Amino acid sequence: MNPISPLEQALHAARSLVLADLVAGEVAEADVVSLVEDSVAQRRWWVEQWPDGAEYVAGLVAQDVQDALLERYGRWPVCPVCGSGDPHALDVEPELGPDPHWVCAKAGVRVAAVGSLGTVTGTAQSS
Repeated sequence: MNPISPLEQALHAARSLVLADLVAGEVAEADVVSLVEDSVAQRRWWVEQWPDGAEYVAGLVAQDVQDALLERYGRWPVCPVCGSGDPHALDVEPELGPDPHWVCAKAGVRVAAVGSLGTVTGTAQSS
């Protein structure tokens, strides 16, 4: 049996992290999971072209799914920090970098690492 390549490990990790956030937001329906699979397939080609970008895949998949959900369903993930005003989505930062986090641009706080939305209790760290 062949060991799993670093590329495949990065793609599997990205899939798992984004799925965990979708489950936490109770939006992991079959059609939404398909959006994750579509993004992973597209990012597989991207990271094959640029192997050094493997550590960026989780943030990119999160952004891809967020964009696809916005087109079809609306904002995701909705900010759990701001209790008043218009509901708004969190952003992924850095846009292209390792260790991606969900952040609230309005409040200027880091809410959770990508894959950790289920652990958010309404408190956040200043970014």
